[in-house]
Formats: sequence, C-alpha cells, structure tokens
Amino acid sequence: MKNVVIFHGGGGPATVANLVGHFSERSKVLAPTLPGWNGTARKPEQNSVAAFADGYVRYMEEHDLHDALVIGSSIGGWIAAELALRDDGKRIGKLVLINSGGIEVPGQPIANISGLAPPEIAKLSFHDPSKLVLPPPTPERIAMLRANQATLAAITSDPYMCDPTLIGRLAGIRVPTLVVWGEADRVMTADYGRAFAAAIPGARFELIRGAGHLPHLEQPAATFAAIDAFA
Repeated sequence: MKNVVIFHGGGGPATVANLVGHFSERSKVLAPTLPGWNGTARKPEQNSVAAFADGYVRYMEEHDLHDALVIGSSIGGWIAAELALRDDGKRIGKLVLINSGGIEVPGQPIANISGLAPPEIAKLSFHDPSKLVLPPPTPERIAMLRANQATLAAITSDPYMCDPTLIGRLAGIRVPTLVVWGEADRVMTADYGRAFAAAIPGARFELIRGAGHLPHLEQPAATFAAIDAFA
C-alpha cells in the first residue's frame, strides 16, 4: 500500500487523526483539510460534495496517484464515494467508507445535527458519550466550530446530508469496497449503512460493536483490524 487518501467528516481533521497516524507508519498519507474547515478558504464554486470530489479527482491526476486506498468518514465517505464514481483513470485501488453519509434510505432518516452543541452531537454519534473529551470552549474554538458547521450546511443542506440520486449511482463503483459502521450510530443507523453497502457491487459490510458514528475513535483496534484485513 503506497498511497492512502483520508477524508474527514463534519467534525474536522482531528476526527481522523488516529487513522492518519495508523497508516502513516507504512504508507504515504494524504489527509486534506476540506475547504472551509478549520479556517481554510472555500471558493464559491466549491458548493457541493460533487464539486469537492471533482477537485480531488484533478489532484490525483495532477500528482499521478495510483492504486490508492481511499478512506472517508461521514461526509468524507460521501466525497470518497463520489470520487470513486469519477475515477476513470483507475487511480483508486480500494475504497473504505466509514459511517458515510450521502444516500437517501426510506425509513432510515439522517439525524439533523445542524446547530447542535458538541455534547448534544456526542449523544447521537457516540456509543458512550461520556468518553468524549473536548478541549476548553475558548472563543476561538467556538468560532471555528460554528464556521465548520456553516460549511457543512452550505454543501449538504438541500436536501440534508444526501443526494437522492447517489444510491442509484453507487452501482457504478467498480473498485473493491469496505463499508465500516458503528453499531450504535444514531446519526446514520446500521441499517442505513447496510443499505449503503448493498448498493455497491460486491461491497463488504463490517459492523463495529461498542461504537457509534466514529468507530475508529471509539473502537480503534477493531476498526483498524477490519480495514487492514481488507487493504
């Protein structure tokens, strides 16, 4: 495994830091801060998940990346899926989607976390919210969190956190795919995750017990073992 590309979710780069550390031991890792997160600039045309995916396709072409393991968490999984659908150059070797958003599943609505405070989000996204340790709520951090939420809303709010066409298009993903899901996720349920995997030809579904929306944070050993065995 030479190249690993990791896309974070709405919580920002810190939510995938341990994934980056895990793969950095033996691979070259690209883990971009998505435009608009953590104070980074977002161009007006970067107004959708599809636009983000278009940009990263161009990046992979310009840097001649091949046989990359692409991993995405939450909205990062949505970006990763769109990236795989655009991969005409066969630059992606394998795809890992961790509690990914992006599809519409009847009877499995996505919990709307817009405007919720971190402790409220934790109640929905963690198996054990008491284990979430947050840095002090300084004015700078609060401003950054609000800006991150504003960016998330700007690119995913209409309709909320999904593209109704995506579930039908997922059949176009031709690379080996692993869908990893925290059993206790109350933002996007495990049945939502099963529907995501079922829509991708040949995809494997791996349920992580004792974890919610970020299984790599709550159950890193089990999550890394599942990804390593696949990769």
